[in-house]
Amino acid sequence: MNSDGWLARLNAAQTKVMADFPGDGGRRQPVHVVYGGAHLFTSATVKKLGTLAKAALDTYAPDAAVLADALRIERTVAERVYPRLVQKLTAEPVEDLRIDFEDGFGHRSDAEEDAAATKAAAEFAKASAEGTLPAFRGIRIKPLTVELAPRALKTLKLFLEGCGTKELLVTLPKVVALEQVRVLLAALDSLGATAARIEVMIEAPQSLALLPSLREAARGRLFAVHFGAYDFTAGLDITAADQRLRHPFCDVARAQMKLAFAGTDVFVSDGATTQFPVPIHRGASLNPEQQRENRNAVHAAWKASADDIRHSLASGIYQGWDLHPAQLVARYGTVFAFFLSSLDAATKRLKNFVDELGQATLSGTSFDDAATGQGLLNFFLRGLSCGALVESDLAATGLTREELASRSFAVIARHRRHTA
Repeated sequence: MNSDGWLARLNAAQTKVMADFPGDGGRRQPVHVVYGGAHLFTSATVKKLGTLAKAALDTYAPDAAVLADALRIERTVAERVYPRLVQKLTAEPVEDLRIDFEDGFGHRSDAEEDAAATKAAAEFAKASAEGTLPAFRGIRIKPLTVELAPRALKTLKLFLEGCGTKELLVTLPKVVALEQVRVLLAALDSLGATAARIEVMIEAPQSLALLPSLREAARGRLFAVHFGAYDFTAGLDITAADQRLRHPFCDVARAQMKLAFAGTDVFVSDGATTQFPVPIHRGASLNPEQQRENRNAVHAAWKASADDIRHSLASGIYQGWDLHPAQLVARYGTVFAFFLSSLDAATKRLKNFVDELGQATLSGTSFDDAATGQGLLNFFLRGLSCGALVESDLAATGLTREELASRSFAVIARHRRHTA
């Protein structure tokens, strides 16, 4: 074979790999998605969720020391987390909101769901006009089974007709066939929502076989895949007493999801912790023992959430579900602690790496090459986007915001050589 022939073949193969696995496209990934019943949604929902989350923080973790105990994080880390947590719950309590017409809504009459879809769409449009919608938003419809597809698609139509936008996220639950994805896309296109992105929920063991083909079926419009741990474990005959987000079978499923979408622009999201941080006793006049029991109940639920979130983060999964406003304390507190506990070491390593402009370096006992250097860039990008890190944290690395946004040491090096 002449060199031109095999070079052409290698070029074609490499081009296809790069097209199939383009890498992280630089989009922000929300750290969570809040699911709430469509019948409860109003234009004030996001503000209300933030108010309730802040009230839970004030009541059950009034300072950094209590938060440290509640989430099992170091006291010194909690002291850095606490003010940023307060700021987050005040300025952006919800990053991603899904108006739910499935489990959070339940099975109701067609007339009730028609009315709820129309009302939710109007409230969505009102919130959009008021600027109170989160950065990411959309709806979850019912599954596209033969029995429920007509209902799901009518709800989708009613919502899109009244919400004032065709650019939103549509979450499709209980996907077991690629044709369900194709039907949803066809429905969106027929409604003029060609800019809408879709999310697929992996909730059945057999759904794992679909993972390699989902991106192709979604025609470039797959935003994320979400893991439904409780339906998944139920499908494996696991009893309710042993169903949990960190069940070994859930680790297997999450690993397959991560492997299927590594090197692509599709996000992976974990599921929800179902232990809610709610007090046992209600009322304004509680005795000290009742107050203690309330605090213990809320802290136990926060610890459960924190453990699940840390497990996800350690697996490279940066998003999960929240179902109750008080869970936002555990979500942001744990995510912020994840970044802030590693900030000093990451800053030193990244600054050293930047100073060498991409040559392999040694920081203490950590050897950094281009791959780990990219991981350090990702650390700061994710931390800044969710509010765990601030601009002064980035400045300490020697990078500018514009350089970080390039997501490439090669680009940074070229820029610095050009401006030197």
